[in-house]
Amino acid sequence: MRTPRTRRRHRAARPAALVFALILFGSLYAAIAPSTQVAADTGMSAQVEEGKGLYQVTCSSCHGLNGEGTSQGPTLVGVGAAAVDFQMTTGRMPMARPGMQAPARANTYTAQEIASIAAYVATMGPGPAIPASSAYDYSNLTDEQLARGGEMFRTNCSACHQAAGAGGALPHGKYAPPLTGVEPLIIYEAMRTGPQQMPVFSEGAIPDEDAAAIIGYLKGIEEQPTLGLTLGGLGPVTEGLAAWIVGIGGLSLVAVWIASRGALKR
Repeated sequence: MRTPRTRRRHRAARPAALVFALILFGSLYAAIAPSTQVAADTGMSAQVEEGKGLYQVTCSSCHGLNGEGTSQGPTLVGVGAAAVDFQMTTGRMPMARPGMQAPARANTYTAQEIASIAAYVATMGPGPAIPASSAYDYSNLTDEQLARGGEMFRTNCSACHQAAGAGGALPHGKYAPPLTGVEPLIIYEAMRTGPQQMPVFSEGAIPDEDAAAIIGYLKGIEEQPTLGLTLGGLGPVTEGLAAWIVGIGGLSLVAVWIASRGALKR
């Protein structure tokens, strides 16, 4: 009596099944994923195109059609979206007229227009991007971290912005602007992009946690009640001047009074 033969699978059956499974999963992924990616790419391209049109009208006369820079303005290649957001949100750019320093002015552009120009400039070369709010959020920092932020501010920033962030004069007609009432995002972008004469503080020099601590320290100063004469919050310069005028002036008046009394007795 013959026993039925057991079927043997062909050697190529297992690799064929694996190839079939890969094709099946690849087809499913191609049917689902690309639609989202294409939509995102289309939206980004539209924003960049809008930014390019605004840039050519608003910025190219000073910075060049391709951001290469001219005698009227520096190159924008590699400055990043954060620099554009800082300069335009604060109204420093476009400049009303050439000068030693671009002052902060009322912004005349919408947030969408600024974002579009920033997206276009970002395509010119890698640079700091507009950060997420978590990069400069100081709401959950401890008192110890905020104290460290104050120490870092006094070490790196107070020479120009003064100990209380009130701003101050710099050589050649320039100045460090006050930091009171400035949005945390703007302070963060200034640290990362180094506008005008300010140095750039990269994440390697000041990590996001320390940048948030510095911002938290500045906001804490704003919330403190004012006691007595602040003398502008400019630190030892105004304090020394006041001591000189009041102290030396007072001593001079006393000396004159004593001399006049001596003259009357004669």
